[in-house]
Amino acid sequence: MGRDIQAITISGEDRRKYREKVQRSLDVFARMLRERRFEASPSRVGVEIELNLVDSHGVPSMRNAAVLDAIADPAWATELGQFNLEINVPPRRLEGHALADLEQEIRSSLNAADAKARGAGSRLVMVGILPTLAEEDMHEGTISANDRYRVLNEQIFAARGEDLRIEIDGPEPLLTHSGSITPEAACTSVQLHVQVSPDAFASYWNAAQAIAGVQVALAANSPFLFGHRLWDETRITLFEQATDTRPDELKQQGVRPRVWFGERWITSVFDLFEENIRYFPSLLPLCEDEDPLAMLDGGAIPHLDEMSLHNGTIYRWNRPVYAVVNGQPHLRVENRVLPAGPTVADVIANAAFYYGLVRALADAQRPVWTQMSFATAAENLQGGARHGMDARLYWPGLGEVPVAELVLRRLLPLAREGLSRWGVDPDSAGRLLGVIEQRCLTSRNGATWQVAMTRALGGQDGAGRAEALREMTQRYIELMHDNEPVHTWPAPA
Repeated sequence: MGRDIQAITISGEDRRKYREKVQRSLDVFARMLRERRFEASPSRVGVEIELNLVDSHGVPSMRNAAVLDAIADPAWATELGQFNLEINVPPRRLEGHALADLEQEIRSSLNAADAKARGAGSRLVMVGILPTLAEEDMHEGTISANDRYRVLNEQIFAARGEDLRIEIDGPEPLLTHSGSITPEAACTSVQLHVQVSPDAFASYWNAAQAIAGVQVALAANSPFLFGHRLWDETRITLFEQATDTRPDELKQQGVRPRVWFGERWITSVFDLFEENIRYFPSLLPLCEDEDPLAMLDGGAIPHLDEMSLHNGTIYRWNRPVYAVVNGQPHLRVENRVLPAGPTVADVIANAAFYYGLVRALADAQRPVWTQMSFATAAENLQGGARHGMDARLYWPGLGEVPVAELVLRRLLPLAREGLSRWGVDPDSAGRLLGVIEQRCLTSRNGATWQVAMTRALGGQDGAGRAEALREMTQRYIELMHDNEPVHTWPAPA
């Protein structure tokens, strides 16, 4: 979905040709799997971080084009909203001091980018949902100046035939409507990539699904939306609703949503790409000139552009990725459940926990997904998003337990073991997993700090909420740039 496209008019013939091309690409993909065209034992990882822009008052700054011009670095790109940016960190092998190096590299990039953003009247913020975002910021005029986003907006609303309905329960329930997909831009996340072989893909994807609820509970950082106190990780339910192409009638018929946890454990990466075609109509039916079968027959590796583009418009919380780099095809699991922030230290600690845990579970002789239902994993994700550090989640052998107890008793040791199998330096692993341990012991993550600070600033409700959120956001930014993990942040008085 990162590719740029031109403004287009889409016909029924375009859709027919695209469907045929996606099916042909899937057939070629299946042949590539059978013929073992992929790298046998990769161990590379990558990170993408989405960020928000604010002005000197801590409210959204719609200046991503100017900020990008100032940063002038190809690693940085626009996102959906004019108050969003994204940084793509080059992939690397997960071994030795890779995580420590990754932390230092991201810190340096963010510091340099923030200095240049200030020159354009903005500051960078890593947070799941910007607390000062207002409903009046959510309209088609704040979509980034890129045809890709405008075409996507048009196609989602053409499929829906009506405005989006955003309804979120919680301590201060929210009901609103939107005539554009800009509420999706409120959701800023960290995406963790791990490159795996085709033989190992199903185990890694299943493991990532099994731990999604734990990840979200530990890292929750999105308790406010449009001034309402909602879920600890409101971004999960907001993103599900903000890209929903289904009117109510199709929901009642059981049509699957574009933002999807899934409905079963898999046995092959092919299962996911095949589901994409079986369940989801195209949003962006754009065909390339490449003939994938002819390329493969000729000894070249096809890019399978149509299959990949279609996959990019189906927002699985753990998404398969097919890519070709330097003529070599590979597969990745893209983990999409985590919010951005609060600090780079927290982001890399979340990454260390994920990479270690998913490796240990994927390698286990008795896989965890054979001991719990897929529906339970989905319920864990919802429970972790709603309640954050207060969540009670199910785990085989323990039953339903507080998330901190689950992590301390069972999952942290597994994450340490997994990082050791990757070959990560023990001191780096210990320091980063220590951040996760302290989050559990203090019961403090980004969401709990935001809520407590807003309350301390007089923003319990009503007239004082907007000013309290603005002041809280400015304090958050300063602490974010200090890069001390959120569990160490000063407790609100």
